[in-house]
Amino acid sequence: MKTSDILASVGVIILLIAFLLNLYKKLPADSKVYGLLNFIGAGICCFSSYLIHFYPFVVLEGVWGFVALLSLFNVPRGTSGGKK
Repeated sequence: MKTSDILASVGVIILLIAFLLNLYKKLPADSKVYGLLNFIGAGICCFSSYLIHFYPFVVLEGVWGFVALLSLFNVPRGTSGGKK
C-alpha cells in the first residue's frame, strides 16, 4: 500500500467518524471537536490527493478543510436581526 493510500484512508476514517457521531447525535455540528475532526480529515485527504495529482479532490478537500477551519473560530454570520 502506498503512502497516499494510507493517508487517504486515515483522512476518510476521521471524516466518517465525525459524520457518524453527528448523525447519531453524539457530536453536535457546531462543536469545536466536529470542526477539528473535519479540518484534520479534510487536510489529510487534500494532501493525499495532491500526492497522486488528483486536483479536483485537492480543491474539494481544500475547501472543506478551509470551511471547517473557519468554523473553529466561530466566524460571525450575518442575521436579519431587524424588527418588522
